[in-house]
Amino acid sequence: MPVHTSESSVAGGGKGVGLGLALGSALAFGGSGVAAKPLIEAGLDPLHVVWLRVAGAALVMLPLAVRHRALVRRRPALLLGFGLLAVAGVQACYFAAISRIPVGVALLVEYLAPALVLGWVRFVQRRPVTRAAALGVVLAAGGLACVVEVWAGLSFDAVGLLLALGAACCQVGYFVLSDQGSDAGDGAPDPLGVIAYGLLVGALVLTAVTRPWTMDWSLLAGDAPMNGTTVPAAVLLAWIVLVATVLAYVTGVVSVRRLSPQVAGVVACLEAVIATVLAWVLLGEHLSAPQIIGGAVVLLGAFIAQSSTPTKGSGEPVASGGPERELSRRGTAA
Repeated sequence: MPVHTSESSVAGGGKGVGLGLALGSALAFGGSGVAAKPLIEAGLDPLHVVWLRVAGAALVMLPLAVRHRALVRRRPALLLGFGLLAVAGVQACYFAAISRIPVGVALLVEYLAPALVLGWVRFVQRRPVTRAAALGVVLAAGGLACVVEVWAGLSFDAVGLLLALGAACCQVGYFVLSDQGSDAGDGAPDPLGVIAYGLLVGALVLTAVTRPWTMDWSLLAGDAPMNGTTVPAAVLLAWIVLVATVLAYVTGVVSVRRLSPQVAGVVACLEAVIATVLAWVLLGEHLSAPQIIGGAVVLLGAFIAQSSTPTKGSGEPVASGGPERELSRRGTAA
């Protein structure tokens, strides 16, 4: 039927847009560690870099927060959770981790999150998972063992690894909370409003924790070392705020709304590959052959685990991420 073909074409086009946004988000997020590490090595505390990132992005998104101020009354728990987990938790744990272990390793550990989402699906949402999903978790864990080279007696900093695992747990919250209300039609919370208030909440929490007034602000006027060359600190900070935060969160949350946490999580795994390659090229952080193989296995396991997660309302395990989710008209217009 012509109408059926038209609807199918629109759905396919919408899913293509969602996948493109998810890929753009992975690219944007993937450059955050490479830009942040030189600032940390120049003398800034990792948590101060996180505060600058989140506070700067919150300032950029402030007009949207004002526009969607009704969300504070309608969805306070969502905004608080997104700010604490998806913003403050992920960024603080990740930046603290890369101050102790290589960027690529930190991200590979963080991207155990797609497999961890299975725990949420199985034990919180009480939906079945497939054997393929369980296999994905096993592969991800085995790949992680290669990444950290357990046979060498955990040559990596144990605290750094724990911080990266903390980022993985908070990353689960990012995917789950980004999807909240996606099936509510016109009543769905606007994704840009959720991001704006999430950044404001994250900035307030990080202000109390990091005490930015103790930061050496003069470092931002100088240069930061990047694998033998120097880059203006202000340029690195601008990249972190505008591209690796504002653009990354906007494209990421909208992609989850158009796809699903499962599918978006699979595409987001590319962030680990992008960050590892950038760290190799720009920071000179070379990984050994077993670590590269282990990283590939982590990503493969995460892919299998996430793509095997059942859809909402499904009573049986399935191997797809579920139907495409539509944004509310207000969210799309914004």
